[in-house]
Amino acid sequence: MSDATLNAITQDPDDFAVQISDQVHSFIVSVAEVAKGDEPDSVVPYLLLGVSQLLLAGGRLGAHEDIVPDERYEPDVGPEPDVDELRERLATLLDPVDVYSEVFDPYVPRSAPVACRISDDLADIITDLRHGMAHYRAGRVSEALWWWQFSYLSNWGPTASAALRALQSLVAHVRLDKPLDELDGLDTDSTAADEDGDGSLEAEAGEVMAAEIGVPLGLKNA
Repeated sequence: MSDATLNAITQDPDDFAVQISDQVHSFIVSVAEVAKGDEPDSVVPYLLLGVSQLLLAGGRLGAHEDIVPDERYEPDVGPEPDVDELRERLATLLDPVDVYSEVFDPYVPRSAPVACRISDDLADIITDLRHGMAHYRAGRVSEALWWWQFSYLSNWGPTASAALRALQSLVAHVRLDKPLDELDGLDTDSTAADEDGDGSLEAEAGEVMAAEIGVPLGLKNA
């Protein structure tokens, strides 16, 4: 282990970089654990908690002054770890409520909602966070913080915020006993339903009601 890496790991736990890296690491580990499928009844609540906690770290990064890395050009961190298996496991666990509707930018007038997948969102977030973690573990602390801040503002922050709204909505629908509206063919392959109203999303997804998903997702007692 290099001196730089050892220094990054043994910093004061009250240090900003250590706290952010701990929150990032915790999220990466927690999502990986959820994706194993050992507790399928708790997938949505666990993901809601994990994304909420991650966004606290994101908020701190967003409120922080611009972080400038020590090096002018970003060092190569090597190939990005594959997240396809993680994505597929999450998609299976979340089916048929994986797809949701989101407005990409609330400050763009008359923005049309687009279809997104929670599983895609989480995999994309993990990719961004792992990239920064590779720098952190190599002892390039300023580079890691710069990357996490930049990617929070440009990608994983908006993505996590959108996923959080979807997860919170699922919990609210069940806890408040409010049936889900039909999804009308909502799918990520299209920004709108087919003209005949029959989209490519799994047929049963548009008919799922909160009372039906509450038990398998661990949000209400059988």
